Amino acid sequence: MADDDWATEAIISDTLCDTPDIALGGPAEGWRLSRWRRFVGNYALPPLPTPVFVMHIGGKPVKTWDRDGWTDNSSMPGDATIVPAGMASRWRVDGELDTVTLSLAPHLLNASPQSARFQQLRFAFSDNLGAALTRQVLSELYAPDSAERDGYVATLMTALTSHVLRGADRGQAPLIPSSASSSFRLHTVMDQIKKAPEADHSLEEMSAAAGLTPSHFCRVFRRATGTTPHQFVMRTKLDRARFLLSGSELSMAQIADNLGFKSQSHFTRAYRQHFQETPSDYRRRGKEAA
Repeated sequence: MADDDWATEAIISDTLCDTPDIALGGPAEGWRLSRWRRFVGNYALPPLPTPVFVMHIGGKPVKTWDRDGWTDNSSMPGDATIVPAGMASRWRVDGELDTVTLSLAPHLLNASPQSARFQQLRFAFSDNLGAALTRQVLSELYAPDSAERDGYVATLMTALTSHVLRGADRGQAPLIPSSASSSFRLHTVMDQIKKAPEADHSLEEMSAAAGLTPSHFCRVFRRATGTTPHQFVMRTKLDRARFLLSGSELSMAQIADNLGFKSQSHFTRAYRQHFQETPSDYRRRGKEAA
């Protein structure tokens, strides 16, 4: 792949009138990872020469434009989006936004059995592993330079690109749902959870919002997301907690209370089970990296 063919990052830079906060990779690797931080606004992105995988790692909700207007569902931290090549797109950012784009060379995409996934827009699907790998890559890139760090980053990027090429959204609803589909109602419930992770979100309330019985709702939800409704609510709480730990000065007790945990110890226990570290450890690592 020639250097002048790697134009996706340049097009995004022109649209945002800014350069990426950090960038890694290029034609030799077959991929390009870029971190972008934006604020409130509407952005019209022209067609890109290659598909791009977008990981929403922090900040406010993002909507995209479909044929009927701005989508009802939003991308939140922990969600991913695939933007196909040759498709113009529009994006509305409601506040500070932190995203990472991953562009892949055509020869890698063409060799993937899942290459057809990159031919249509797939907006705001949950991708826990992609989010975790992306955040770990960024954490290492802001750490002191060393041969050991570079080797670790290379290993992480191999895992991330393999994950994306294998099918990061397998098991998720494949397309932006229409208002007539049951998947639209499911996304509406998920969007409500993401907007207010601190709320109770009982099974009865969620299933009623989806227009399904509780047992049917659980089956449909698990088939679509690969997780149970309760696990999704907890994951959303913890993703929001991670954002507050790195982007605010709130105490552990305040974060636990704001997100509806029974106590600080309940929050710490749930966080450790999900991320294999305590909230205090994560906040300390972030401050050391800065």
